[in-house]
Amino acid sequence: MWVRSLVSFAPAPAPRWPMALQAALSMFVPVGLFTLLGHPSVGLMAASGAFTVIYVAWATPAQRIRILPVIGLALLVCAALGAVVAPWPAVAAIGLVVVAIVSSALHYGYRLGPPGPLFFVLVYGLATHVTAVVGGKRVVDPLLFLAAFAAGVAIAYLIAVVAAVIMHSVRRPDPDSVRRLPRTPSLDADSRALLVRVAIVAVLGTLLSVLLVDTARAYWTVCAGLAVIGVNAGRRAAFVRGNQRLVGTVVGAGLFAGLAFLPIPVWLLPFLLGGLQYVVEILVVRNYALALVFITPLVLIITSTAGAASGVVTTALILERVVDTLVGALLGAASGIVHPRRARVG
Repeated sequence: MWVRSLVSFAPAPAPRWPMALQAALSMFVPVGLFTLLGHPSVGLMAASGAFTVIYVAWATPAQRIRILPVIGLALLVCAALGAVVAPWPAVAAIGLVVVAIVSSALHYGYRLGPPGPLFFVLVYGLATHVTAVVGGKRVVDPLLFLAAFAAGVAIAYLIAVVAAVIMHSVRRPDPDSVRRLPRTPSLDADSRALLVRVAIVAVLGTLLSVLLVDTARAYWTVCAGLAVIGVNAGRRAAFVRGNQRLVGTVVGAGLFAGLAFLPIPVWLLPFLLGGLQYVVEILVVRNYALALVFITPLVLIITSTAGAASGVVTTALILERVVDTLVGALLGAASGIVHPRRARVG
């Protein structure tokens, strides 16, 4: 069953190109702008703010205009927390667990849907990585990173606003089909099971990294696990979708390994990242395994080179990312055991 799911394509519930175009532009514009200004590494830091625009794709244009600033602010808070605790690896590891659990509780409680809480944890980890202390000083000034990230969020929101205005003028939503967020967060049985899985992955993934590997790599292990968990409840769904994510993430890490050794000119990077983001958004609702083949190198390019002093991706770094991905994805898939057999398939 799960093998077939790796190569099958589900029908898209709605045309995906508008969301894919917004996501691609939100990635392309900040990277391209800062590259033209002679600061490509700053552009990569700003590019992580583009994750704002991929949330609440189900919402009406008017709803997106209201909700996305809150999403962007939440992402910025996670980034700020990561930058604050970056000098203290032990504190950053504890913060990783706390951010994963709290952001997931709020995400599931407010029923935000795909892409899940992954990117809140990712930007926290990216902030700790980029602004870490090496040789007695920060790799990147925290204020520079947060300013670049905030610029990326603002650019993504402006693109979403323009798209919302255009879409609202073309097609008005049916009032009976409008979905509303709850006023206060609440967790049903499925959401509680997902939150337990997040806690398991966050705690075990962080402990394994701290005790056996490297504290600085814990965030990627946890993020790989969260990519597996997603927002699907039910034991059968957990293992089928978990295997999809496991295979897609590992293959995507291999694609990153291939791209890392290509002599990609700086001016091509905005097109590469924007193109990857577009493909991801087109595929994500049809075949998640295939989507992860492209989202994994996208995220790894950003996390591995944003703010890097040398900008060089080594073989050791690639192997580290592959190992961390494998461990996290296995933890995420195995955590599906917490769902009872009678649980609803999400």
